[in-house]
Amino acid sequence: MTAVEVAYRYGRSPAEADLRGIGAFREVYGVRNLVFDESARTVRVEYDATRLNEPTITRLLRQAGLDIAEKLVLA
Repeated sequence: MTAVEVAYRYGRSPAEADLRGIGAFREVYGVRNLVFDESARTVRVEYDATRLNEPTITRLLRQAGLDIAEKLVLA
């Protein structure tokens, strides 16, 4: 397993329906952790890079209803 972390800034706050989709996102095999920072409007996702890749994570978050504005560079 290769753990990788990616972070995104999102636009609008998730609505109730979005939160249900995000809950389902947590069940995706290979997603290890999902952390929201509502004050900074960011989400950090830790995933197994042997199972998933960054474009797939972005697509899955958008499908869940999250308004992804930009990918952040992690130092």
